[in-house]
Amino acid sequence: MQKADIGLIGLGVMGSNLALNIAEKGHRVAVFNRTTARTTAFAQSAGALAERIVACDTIEALAAAIRPPRPIILMVQAGKAVDEQITLLRGVLSANDIIIDAGNANFRDTVRRFSELRGSGLTFIGMGVSGGEEGARHGPSIMVGGTEDSWRRVEPVLTAISAKYEGEPCAAWLGNGGAGHFVKTIHNGIEYADMQMIAEIYGILRDGLGMPPKEIGGVFGEWNRSRLNSYLIEITATVLAADDAATGKPIVDMILDRAGQKGTGKWSVIEAQTLGIPATAIEAAVAARVLSSMKAEREAAEAAYGKLSAGSFGRDKAAILADLELALFAGKVAAYAQGFAVMDAASKEFGWGLPLPTIAKIWRAGCIIRSQFLGTIAEAFEAGGATRNLLMAPAFIAMMKEAHPSLRRMVARASEEGLPVPALSSALAYFDSYRQARGTSNLIQAQRDFFGAHGFERIDAEGAHHGPWAGEA
Repeated sequence: MQKADIGLIGLGVMGSNLALNIAEKGHRVAVFNRTTARTTAFAQSAGALAERIVACDTIEALAAAIRPPRPIILMVQAGKAVDEQITLLRGVLSANDIIIDAGNANFRDTVRRFSELRGSGLTFIGMGVSGGEEGARHGPSIMVGGTEDSWRRVEPVLTAISAKYEGEPCAAWLGNGGAGHFVKTIHNGIEYADMQMIAEIYGILRDGLGMPPKEIGGVFGEWNRSRLNSYLIEITATVLAADDAATGKPIVDMILDRAGQKGTGKWSVIEAQTLGIPATAIEAAVAARVLSSMKAEREAAEAAYGKLSAGSFGRDKAAILADLELALFAGKVAAYAQGFAVMDAASKEFGWGLPLPTIAKIWRAGCIIRSQFLGTIAEAFEAGGATRNLLMAPAFIAMMKEAHPSLRRMVARASEEGLPVPALSSALAYFDSYRQARGTSNLIQAQRDFFGAHGFERIDAEGAHHGPWAGEA
């Protein structure tokens, strides 16, 4: 029997679709699932692609079905399940075979797994995959971390199955060790911020202007034809236009306002804080999801404090809509600036040499946060105009000068009306703090010196100094 080019373990939604994608692109793939019935059912349902799928009922059979050196993709739940599969594979694989963890792993787990496999003869890749079910099936964005040699050995398959942007594969080697999974984590953090800001704008349109879902969907559809063109804006318009089959009401009105999360957003916040990089819009988005889960408490608080009257945001609807579009754009720019700043700091901290322009390019198609201005981000980093922060790139300076007044007006108006906009307001505060040459931390330094004798720097002399209150704390 002809050997497979690659193997895949885990035939859930993502694994099944990725396997079909591999087969469709002309590569023979061996598959294995812990439940044999699922493996059999998958192979039987593959249709014309079944001839390129080798269904294996044991992990030994999987290893035997792949042409050496054998790359095997793990599409199992992050955490303990990955470690269990690695342990099993170590018993059946040989030197130079490659284990590829394609789940949403914490990059620190990926670094640990590299260390544990050192000296075993096996090669490991931590691979971020974005695009959801549709992306897995027809072309995701792929972020690879590991040795460059291991990337070259799987590059033909991974570039074939990745999304394409104007013919360019949205797959790339980003650096050693946990680089790929770190970039995917920050991708998800930006995704959290983007989704939260869209939801906040939706809240203003719904509760501040009293607009029904289909009308709001039309607004997002219109915005998707301009500067806000992106996957998330596109699907927001589609979601808001959809009706519930059971009730005939807009489906969005039938969905409980309690958002879930799987951990990557939280990880992005933790790593940003660990690296000392402010990522306030991402932090606010993660906190907003946590607060959304406190449904009973929120209902009690509304009963105690009163409910906002719908339609109180303003009368000049056209002007408000124009401001909201620019406000969302400005918030989006700030969130991306924060995410890329975190990646830049991590690149230096861990010696990865992350190619920031390449990251922007491979996010232009296939992934959840794909948007038209990622090309502008890539150009900014390539030109060297954003070496410290995306907000310092000439193109983005011009964009933010146009957009930030709208963000300011909408955050202020929302605050007056009691409409929560945590991510948008955090993005504005970040922008204002970033562009303030002399801030207020001089007072904080004075306070710290007063109660803890921590010392401070002076504007007119070098070295550490203490205030005239020494000994008074």
